[in-house]
Amino acid sequence: MAVVVRPPGITGRPSRRGRRATRSGQLPAEPEDGPPFVVSLTDTLIDALARASQGDLVRCAEQWSTTDELRQIGIRVEATTDVLAALAGLAQRAQTSDQRLYCWWAL
Repeated sequence: MAVVVRPPGITGRPSRRGRRATRSGQLPAEPEDGPPFVVSLTDTLIDALARASQGDLVRCAEQWSTTDELRQIGIRVEATTDVLAALAGLAQRAQTSDQRLYCWWAL
């Protein structure tokens, strides 16, 4: 299992501020219920993904692919670029339909 935090630099805000942003990391369910967990993505992250140019995505993907977690399992920049492009498309569709994005994971 690999746990990876948001790509560095996508919002242009330090990670510390991102954690204090509206709905950052809120659990829609009770933690006592156990896994799987669902965490809301911030409006700031959704907006940044929806507005990101291809160049922005590639720059963030390059940084993301150099994190220890991804280097250890051999994830390369091409894969992180593809993931960010897919997330950007999802963010654009969510904004168009006035929807929110959530992250689901299980341990």
